[in-house]
Amino acid sequence: MTDSLSLPLVVIAGRPNVGKSTLFNRLVGRRQAIVSDMPGVTRDRKEGEALLRGRKVRLIDTAGLEEAAPDTLYGRMRASSESAVAQADLVLFCIDARAGVTPADKHFAAWLRKQNKPVLLVANKAEGSAATNEVIEAYSLGLGTPLALSAEHGEGIAHLMGEIADRLPEGERVRVKTRSRSKPVDDETEELEERPAGPLRLAIVGRPNAGKSTLLNCLLGEERMITGPEPGLTRDSISVSLHDEIGPIQLVDTAGLRRKARIEQDLERMSVSASIEALKMAEVVVLTLDATLGVHEQDLQIARLIEREGRACVLALNKWDAVEDRAVTRQAIADRIETSLAQMRGIPVVTFSALTGAGVNKLLPAVRRAHEVWNSRVTTGELNRWFEGALERHQPPLVDGRRLKLRYMTQAKSRPPTFILFGTRAEMLPDAYKRYLVNGLRETFHLPGTPIRLQLRGTKNPFAETKS
Repeated sequence: MTDSLSLPLVVIAGRPNVGKSTLFNRLVGRRQAIVSDMPGVTRDRKEGEALLRGRKVRLIDTAGLEEAAPDTLYGRMRASSESAVAQADLVLFCIDARAGVTPADKHFAAWLRKQNKPVLLVANKAEGSAATNEVIEAYSLGLGTPLALSAEHGEGIAHLMGEIADRLPEGERVRVKTRSRSKPVDDETEELEERPAGPLRLAIVGRPNAGKSTLLNCLLGEERMITGPEPGLTRDSISVSLHDEIGPIQLVDTAGLRRKARIEQDLERMSVSASIEALKMAEVVVLTLDATLGVHEQDLQIARLIEREGRACVLALNKWDAVEDRAVTRQAIADRIETSLAQMRGIPVVTFSALTGAGVNKLLPAVRRAHEVWNSRVTTGELNRWFEGALERHQPPLVDGRRLKLRYMTQAKSRPPTFILFGTRAEMLPDAYKRYLVNGLRETFHLPGTPIRLQLRGTKNPFAETKS
């Protein structure tokens, strides 16, 4: 597997609302970055891999370049964009061909010329012939011949891909492999099980202002995400790569998840949708809470969503340094989880301060342990020896005056652990007895915190309802 960090880095830069995110989506071949007519939607650097004329590249979409004081939000956004440009092998400097060359374009073009980086000048939104004069005016920026294109409509993209591939450092070209369709995938869980070994996919989720981006920065050891006292700074799901002592991890920071009733703007709806999609694609989810506020109902709703999606979960109590009575707080949180998240009994809990870094070193080991539990398998022999004992301790209940005959169990798959129970009229098993079996599986085979699926398969009585 190619390490994405070793790929050539192409950075898309320019002032706000010139179509950088639309171009990014077009080049990576999918709608990965949030796009809106509202200027300044992109705040953090968005990364993705793209295959351009046989060259695999790491592509970065950046926040709009604006003049602002360093301690302001826009100043922090600009610093993040400048950091990306400093690492780039090639910069795509975008302007709006319909608006023409603006003073801001001239200012940042002059700044780019001083960076000693290869630059491709992209005149976006150049649909048809209406923007011809403005494209010609772009020569005045001193960045070479402008490439006229329309990212929204796909015009000129093929030519741009060729120009990018030609200007990158020499490297190996990739042959595109077609996917075999001879074996269809029935569901997402099966696809995960057959996926070749790769980085552990980890998502950080939680309510706004819980410290998710600060946590990601602490794990990376750099100011990768824009942080500050303002809630809701992160708008899109941002994926980065890191390594621990075991191997690679693909880490995704997400926008804060609020209650549906409080979501008013279309932009926030898109942010929430991106966060939920990142959760669904993860293997392990870190649910980040502000420990000073305790467990909120919205935190429980997010946890239930994680369980429904069948993902492993680690509960991260951030801002632990600001908690006054830690013993009381920990017990209150444990009691709330015990009563409200019985289906995730034993969920691992890590306490830390992302701001100071104290205790953060405990998080990734807990994530690795949760991942191992999520991947657990139990042999059929062990499973049925336990199952016989469980039946002896508590007989199956009567349903319609007749006792259910439960015969045997097997584990169908892991990720999450999924068991199938066979027996006569097993599909009529009451929920209370199902919980008894699930709790027994969790305790006996050491499956704390992970979702457990128990599927019921009834067998028909061949002598029932026979007709002469």
